[in-house]
Amino acid sequence: MQVSGDQFASASALFGNDLSTLPDFPAEIRAPAGTLAGISSFQVRFSSEDIHTPGDDVDVLVAMNPAALKVSLPLVRANGIILVNTAGFSAKNLRLADYDTNPLDDNTLDRYQVFKVDLVALTKSALEEFTDLSAREAERAKNMFALGMVFWLFHRPLEPTIEWISAYFDRPGREKFIEPNIAALKSGYVYAEATELFATSYEVKPAPLRPGTYRNINGNSGLVMGLIAASKKSGLPLFFAGYPITPASQILHELSQYRHCRVRTVQCEDEIAAMGATIGAAYGGSLSVTASSGPGIALKQEALSLAISMELPLVVCNVQRGGPSTGLPTKTEQSDLFQAIYGRHGESPIPVLATSRPGDCFDVAFMAARIALKYMTPVIVLSDGYLGNGTEPWRIPNADDLEPIPVSFHTEVEGFEAFGRDPETLARPWAVPGTPGLEHRVGGLEKEDGSGNVSYDPINHEVMTHHRANKVARVTTEIPPTEVHGPDEGDVLILGWGGTYGSIRAATERLIADGHSVSRAHIRWLSPLPSDLGDIMKRFKRVLLPELNLGQLSTFLRAKYLVDVQSLNKMQGKPFTSGEIEDAARDLL
Repeated sequence: MQVSGDQFASASALFGNDLSTLPDFPAEIRAPAGTLAGISSFQVRFSSEDIHTPGDDVDVLVAMNPAALKVSLPLVRANGIILVNTAGFSAKNLRLADYDTNPLDDNTLDRYQVFKVDLVALTKSALEEFTDLSAREAERAKNMFALGMVFWLFHRPLEPTIEWISAYFDRPGREKFIEPNIAALKSGYVYAEATELFATSYEVKPAPLRPGTYRNINGNSGLVMGLIAASKKSGLPLFFAGYPITPASQILHELSQYRHCRVRTVQCEDEIAAMGATIGAAYGGSLSVTASSGPGIALKQEALSLAISMELPLVVCNVQRGGPSTGLPTKTEQSDLFQAIYGRHGESPIPVLATSRPGDCFDVAFMAARIALKYMTPVIVLSDGYLGNGTEPWRIPNADDLEPIPVSFHTEVEGFEAFGRDPETLARPWAVPGTPGLEHRVGGLEKEDGSGNVSYDPINHEVMTHHRANKVARVTTEIPPTEVHGPDEGDVLILGWGGTYGSIRAATERLIADGHSVSRAHIRWLSPLPSDLGDIMKRFKRVLLPELNLGQLSTFLRAKYLVDVQSLNKMQGKPFTSGEIEDAARDLL
């Protein structure tokens, strides 16, 4: 279902629609088939207008078995279309889904337009000419048959998916699946058209997107593109060390395909080794990056403190997932904010940025690299599973429009101090190993201000602690004024960070349209915070802060600004719906 959903989204993006997606799948590689816990789904919302979320409910559901129907039915609008694979509704599957009776035979689905189709029989019939396929192999093409039917329903072009099928199966031992899958896709389209199964079809015209070249991108790909762009603009090779972990593994996988762009990747034996390699590459003069999720970030934190002590430029990406421990590996959450800001031993300040949309991941990754190199500091980027896996059309920027990232390795021997300070940024000089006359000590022991020699002097330790903190505080000068959408003052400010952006925006727009005094603001910088944030919050009677945690940013803001932030929390492994945020805001009006 992930492939089918992704192909529908890609076809819609190429057609010119605006869209937003929500992939949802179990943690197991092979989840128990037919069970409620084993459901894999892919929600797509596409439109001829600007949209911001995958939608609170759905108009069309394709249900392959009873479990899929039971899990997804609450999302379907009244009179919505349900396309049911009758072959999946066996007695065994009904029992696995906890159905006492077959919902296709009683009044369970009376509120909907139900279309019962034996996708297995139809697919096998369509593929009879492919005699080298086993019955099981032919049956697996049923998703393509169903996809073809939905393509007809919404006038989607088949060509992008046909091209994808041809490329995907073009490898030894897999070529025989190219033509059968194409045949199944076309047969589903023709079946929907010829049988007049649906009373009508729907045409969703292209959206009035800003002129430019677009591609359908998810958040992890956005991070990859942003890091490569930063490498190009800085003139530095990009080094990435990582260890596979859901939902961040895609970053390692994609970067490994860009060796031609001076990208070097290393899959290490564990998270600690990956962090150590990242530090080594930064010391050696590369744009150095690692990525993980909450459990892996926890393992990296001791070495990350070392990078802060050594004052080396690197980027750490955290694609957050449900925790604690292994938790919900494939579900989204925002529960690593405190970990990012406070999760290391000692006074270990670090800039922290958060992405808000899949396309925004490009901008944040680029910005994080620029800040790391300018201020000689590690930087943490917070994404999440919803953004990392979800997609949207992304306008590819012109390289000339990207901000320059100047990098200057120190080469002058005279007057060199390994921990001297740039008067503007407080960054120390970057002297790479092998530069004659610039040999110096690095490591975890405290350094003497200026010389960089090991020092146990108590006053010096306090001075160095303040240097590191003040350097991060000066990053505030890089933060633009916070944008408030809606009135500059009023009854309610809906404040957000990370992947709550789309739901907050949709909810706020509806509330404003209803005449309410509601505004919204979204924070990209979490440490340091924007300098104008406190004044903005105090201009509103109430501040509502939705978070996919138990109120971490709310707690942070209450302590810093003494503002009674109202926290809206959700811990279900799912993003907020716009309706949930709208209802909470109405309660404050």
